[in-house]
Amino acid sequence: MTAGPWLVDLAATMLNAAFAAADWPQPADPAQAELARQRWSEAAARLEPPERARAEALAAEAAGRRLLDALFGSSPFLTDALLREPVFTLDLLRDGPDAVMAELLDELKALSKQEVPRDRLSAELRRAKRRAALAVGLADVGGLWALEAVTGALSELADAALDAALAWLLAERIARGDLELPASACAKDGTPLERCGYFVLAMGKYGARELNYSSDVDLIVFYEPGRMAWHGRRTLSEAMVRMTEELARLIDERTAEGYVFRTDLRLRPDPGATPLAISVDAALAYYESAGQNWERAAMIKARVAAGDRATGDAFLRDLKPFVWRKHLDFWAIQDVHSIKRQIQAVKGGAEVAVEGHNVKLGRGGIREIEFFCQTQQLIFGGRDPRLRDPCTLHALQALADSGHVEARTAKELAEAYRELRRIEHRLQMVDDRQTHSLPDSAAGIARIATFLGYPDGASFRRHLLATLHCVEGHYGELFEEAPPLSGPGNLVFTGGEPDPGTVETLARLGFKDGERVFNIVRAWHHGRYRATRSARARELLTELMPALLEKLGQTREPDEGLARFDAFLGRLPEGVQLFSLLYQNPSLLDLLAEVMGRAPALAEHLGRNAALLEAVIDGRFLEPSPGRAVLQEELARELGQARDFQDCLDIVRRWANDRRFLIGIALLRHGIEVDEAGVALSDVAETCIAGLLGPCTEELARNHGHLPGPGLAVLALGKLGGRDMTVSSDLDLVFLYEGQPHGGELDESDGPKPLPPSLYYGRLAQRLISALSALTGEGRLYEVDPRLRPSGSAGPIALSRQGFLRYQQEEAWVWEHMALTRARVVVAEPALQAAIEADIRSVLTVPREPGHLVVEVDAMRERIAKQYPGRSLWDCKYLRGALYDLDFLAQYLQLRHAAEHPEVLCRSSAEAFGRLAEAGLLDGGRARFLAEATRLWRRVQGFLRLTVGDRFDEVAAPPGLKAALARAAGAESFEALQQRLMETAQGVSQCYSEIVAGPARRAQAAAERAAGAPGDA
Repeated sequence: MTAGPWLVDLAATMLNAAFAAADWPQPADPAQAELARQRWSEAAARLEPPERARAEALAAEAAGRRLLDALFGSSPFLTDALLREPVFTLDLLRDGPDAVMAELLDELKALSKQEVPRDRLSAELRRAKRRAALAVGLADVGGLWALEAVTGALSELADAALDAALAWLLAERIARGDLELPASACAKDGTPLERCGYFVLAMGKYGARELNYSSDVDLIVFYEPGRMAWHGRRTLSEAMVRMTEELARLIDERTAEGYVFRTDLRLRPDPGATPLAISVDAALAYYESAGQNWERAAMIKARVAAGDRATGDAFLRDLKPFVWRKHLDFWAIQDVHSIKRQIQAVKGGAEVAVEGHNVKLGRGGIREIEFFCQTQQLIFGGRDPRLRDPCTLHALQALADSGHVEARTAKELAEAYRELRRIEHRLQMVDDRQTHSLPDSAAGIARIATFLGYPDGASFRRHLLATLHCVEGHYGELFEEAPPLSGPGNLVFTGGEPDPGTVETLARLGFKDGERVFNIVRAWHHGRYRATRSARARELLTELMPALLEKLGQTREPDEGLARFDAFLGRLPEGVQLFSLLYQNPSLLDLLAEVMGRAPALAEHLGRNAALLEAVIDGRFLEPSPGRAVLQEELARELGQARDFQDCLDIVRRWANDRRFLIGIALLRHGIEVDEAGVALSDVAETCIAGLLGPCTEELARNHGHLPGPGLAVLALGKLGGRDMTVSSDLDLVFLYEGQPHGGELDESDGPKPLPPSLYYGRLAQRLISALSALTGEGRLYEVDPRLRPSGSAGPIALSRQGFLRYQQEEAWVWEHMALTRARVVVAEPALQAAIEADIRSVLTVPREPGHLVVEVDAMRERIAKQYPGRSLWDCKYLRGALYDLDFLAQYLQLRHAAEHPEVLCRSSAEAFGRLAEAGLLDGGRARFLAEATRLWRRVQGFLRLTVGDRFDEVAAPPGLKAALARAAGAESFEALQQRLMETAQGVSQCYSEIVAGPARRAQAAAERAAGAPGDA
């Protein structure tokens, strides 16, 4: 149907000249535009005659059709807005966006003075926002307004909406009698906003009047208690929080009418620990003591958006010394550069993909332009007030005018900023979504290109890439004089919500919960711990963070490692000294990350004594154990400071834990071999036993006196006996004393409550066990297992030497003699030590019936295998062909041949194989293989116990841990280590079968035949 002349004339009189002359883009989807035109016709038919005629005229006239098609074919959101309010649309097109926006703002100001129900207030606010979105959208798409006008209109609307909502909330509380304001608080227009003591700061883009089309509004709420009298049931603080919650709901709650703005209150000081509304005094105290440089950057854009503007302006004036420092010290400048470099900046380099690119956060995006301005404003703005403008475009010009930026750079960045913001607005206008990412398909790119007025997708791509590379190049120049900090990608822990690029980087590094990591690190920067409360500590931590996270990402469980580092920070009394140490010694940072991520027990101890890191700088901690004599002298000096028995327990624990930590670090860093670590750890354990025996004796003597003679002897078995302890080994101990030669009882002790020797030494042994194993404020020293004593748990805790020898000669099982091959006296008077060692040697060199011996040894191994089947290659203890088989082989062969060859006796299995070969009792090649197998399994076991404990999941383990394990075991790679272990286990199993299991089966069969022979006859 052809439009009549009267319709055309009508259209000409009702379409604003600016709209009529605008260069509207083509519809991205013509079919969608055609359907929307039909809906417009249907909506027009439902209007009253005058408006119906205007609506039909608009659709019939060429300029009107171009306008409608531009929106109908590209933006479902603007289409719905037009169709929902056709009369308002017609008025907008007739009067123009400037007049309409002015009218909407006037209506909101009038609303703030009216007493209306909450529902009506909510509906009016949302209606105003919807209409403003349509007006601003048309002005932007048609090119009627510059960027500043678009973002300024949206910001003004947000101010008016907040003022109206806040005025209503204040009036409600005044009417209830809960709130009393001074007479001067009410403004001349009748609203209770002026001097009410409650104000809202606009932050970010909103603060700079740069709101994007579908932006949320970043707010911080403060109040001045002295300006209001609160009479309600809640405290004033609770009441202010409640009012802030209601204010946010009035603005961002979605109803049938839509929403006003999404609100974000997380830019307030330490949002995880502070209320939604903060008193002015508390806020100033925070910014003065714990405020960070990123918060200084955020405050550049802060302004009072609603409420008591005079009090808010005074607050911002008080903050000026925090935001604008005339003299930045070295660390403050370093921190600004650190924040700057945490945004990944790559000058040139890899190609930027258009599909899916984030025009705000991506490379060459809006954030880079903003940071380009803000970091330089922070450094130079304290001395030059001209650089303090919150508007990005104005700040660029000011930087150019002051000579800090070349004029060409400022011009190019300003042009790029305008274009990127225009693209951002079009993306958001499509569906009113707060998105900054381009479509991820070529078809989607073509549609948004059309909406932006480009002839095709290819031309848009070329223009966009040129813009992004321009920004990227200028931004990259900021990094030319600074060392790389971010390394793997964005690592930004500022602002109220996790940076998407940071979360992606954390995932690439190996962290499973990027948002949790963000919140943990952000809490450090908020001074949540004593160690991070000083500005310099936080600045140093900012510099260290990327390297720390990258190193933690290479460990077994990065998230757990970070949690341990968090606990470590929480225990530190202060942070500057440690962070400075790490900053000056990068290798220490590597070590710290390795400890936190790979060695939980070491991390726990380091948390109790961070000063140990300084000891690590001295390379002497990598040297082998200095020996018992030096260690005993060292511990004796420490114990000389003890005031009482409890002091002795704590001193020994601190000393031992520090020593074990340094040994563990040396092992972790491959500074010493597992065998050396076993000797060193055994020396520490022996020193502790000897160091505590004296105080335990004196403690017992207070009531029971002393006994004459050489006193108590401590016999070590198991790993301490063999001097091959790991960091988690317990102590297998037997306690002996010198009895009467023929079994008689010695005299009682000489104290107030005398005891016979059996009770006296039993109680002394029990005290020593408790002293070693009790949990004190300094932790636990060792678990003690005394069950290897004669008769096990049923026997006396301490036994006379004579009784011990008699038991071993007459009652002990074969497995007890096997354990005795590793027995070593660790504490005793020399004469008693020599006597015990002679007794043990006499027991081990008794001639034995070979068949009975081998059957007993194999039966014991089978019982263990049934109870503890080794199901994993990494079960170094119980796996067939691993340490148990090797120890059983060594112990069996020693018992088998010691009567004729006592020189084969040795507490170390690896060394025993060598002695057996030297005696001609074991093939030399086999002996070397078994000795090396023992060392290999011990290396793997020692490193795993240091890092992951007894459970190792090779599938879940990160590459860094696998590589470290392989290196500790002397293998070229983790795969090579796996192959070597499988081959070793197979070889050891074959040896065990040939030397023990096979002969045991044959001996058992012979015994059964012999037992059955008389019956057969």
